Amino acid sequence: MSIVFSALVAVFVGFAASVAVVLAAAQAIGATQAQTVSWIVGLAIAKGLASIWLSWRHRMPIICAWSTPGAALIAAASGFDLAAAIGGFLAAAALMMLTATFRPLGALIERIPMTIASAMLAGVIFRFVVAVFDEMKLQPALVLTLLAVFLVARLINPFLGVIAALSAGLALSFGTGLATLPSGNMALTELVLTWPRFDLTAIIGIGIPLYLVTMAAQNLPGFAVLRAAGYHPPTAPSLFVTGLMSFITAPTGAHMVNLAAISASICTGADTHPDPKQRWKAGIAYGLFWLGIAATAGLLLALIIAMPKALIVAVAGLGLIGSLTGALGQSMAKDSERFAAVITFAVAASSLSLFGVGSAFWSLVAGLAVLTLDALAGRLRARS
Repeated sequence: MSIVFSALVAVFVGFAASVAVVLAAAQAIGATQAQTVSWIVGLAIAKGLASIWLSWRHRMPIICAWSTPGAALIAAASGFDLAAAIGGFLAAAALMMLTATFRPLGALIERIPMTIASAMLAGVIFRFVVAVFDEMKLQPALVLTLLAVFLVARLINPFLGVIAALSAGLALSFGTGLATLPSGNMALTELVLTWPRFDLTAIIGIGIPLYLVTMAAQNLPGFAVLRAAGYHPPTAPSLFVTGLMSFITAPTGAHMVNLAAISASICTGADTHPDPKQRWKAGIAYGLFWLGIAATAGLLLALIIAMPKALIVAVAGLGLIGSLTGALGQSMAKDSERFAAVITFAVAASSLSLFGVGSAFWSLVAGLAVLTLDALAGRLRARS
């Protein structure tokens, strides 16, 4: 029973803590409600099937998740519609599969300093965290309550902070009349296929940054969690399967699935099963639960969308504080690269858009350029 319970907790944490970020991404590129439901359905199917296949095939709890930092990046982008964004999603998925099959590409990505990649991620996420306090001006009682619940609950268990805040927000919204149950018939689930448009600016502005943040902020920590639990994760097969599932489901609106870190930590410990060789079954249960979410996504999202905007914004921002903390810590880890990391962060946090390409891409360009200049200056000083 602990296997099933651990899987259920992992699913609940993964959904409740980050669904608001996915909704923000869908809203940013103009997705309709039906397309937003389809987006969640595609993600749930992709991560469910990938988790089931990888866990069964390799007999270890390989837990997959949607890319929350990737969703934040999409939400921060501007000037793209869903068709162009899907073209970017397909490019990111293709790059992930190429990384699994073409070793030199993986080696090239690994050469991007973690400080710069983390600074880019921190800059993208920063906007969402700041938005929590911007919303406080409009609905102070609601947001202050969520913040207080979050800060207290995380002292008990870091996993509980966002879930407790969301639960308190739902209760307060319905109790005070800020939210009402949607009227009319609600479809349990819905798939809407959108034909992609391959726009170079979307591939550069969404596809490449989506691939990079998913690799740096999701896959690498996901592999680390499995190794810390005593497993030897199959790196190439995992990247290829998640890339393939992302590619197949992209026309539904789904942006990217990858190896999970937080959800994986719930399913890989001794609490799941005392025998590490039996914990792979948690990956099967986890995948089945996500397929259940795919079957009821319309109803779940109808309830969430009925909530006030301040609740969605606050939960999204609070859910990303942990990621922002980790990204800022990694970006400032090396004294010699700290200045370049700050430049990267500032550009990523801005609303910069050049030639139709957003700030995430240009932050990488700026950070790497500063690092290159610093390296050249260091060599000149050494010669003189």
